[in-house]
Amino acid sequence: MSPRLPEAPDEGPTADLLRARRGGVLTALDRLLLHSPPVAEGWNALLGALRGSTTLPDDLRELVVLRVAVLTGAEFEWAAHEPIGRRAGLTDLHLRVLRSGNPTAEAVWSPAQAAVLAFTDASARDVAVPDPVFAAVRAHLDDRQVVELTVLVGGYAMVARFLVAMQVPRPAGEVPG
Repeated sequence: MSPRLPEAPDEGPTADLLRARRGGVLTALDRLLLHSPPVAEGWNALLGALRGSTTLPDDLRELVVLRVAVLTGAEFEWAAHEPIGRRAGLTDLHLRVLRSGNPTAEAVWSPAQAAVLAFTDASARDVAVPDPVFAAVRAHLDDRQVVELTVLVGGYAMVARFLVAMQVPRPAGEVPG
């Protein structure tokens, strides 16, 4: 499978901006976004903030991203974030359970991870987050982190929807950050 659109030229200031965040390399996702430089720049700013400027612990951030990838069928997103999740402390068992239909039923998560996972499932699946699920997250996260978590779920749902709609294939090897 190949993407539904051809890749845009990877030249110019917007491409350079994306390269700077990715360590000099553009992904297939970036090359599709470059069809609209203003969107690519906004995307880069939001995702850069979510990846590098939040106060969420790395394991929680990657747990969210990987769960959203599972719920949306975004294989590119999973491939891009599985190695990052491993570096953040997620194990083979965590990753296997994360792909299951009801990962919170498994006793492999810390209380904070379980709360964040339940929040992610509720927000990504139903949009509305039930009060008990929200309260469980509040027991582990401060106000800023709750905002960051909520935008993280929505932001990576946006990424997943773009990847799936454009049929961006799962890459071979690790995807640059």
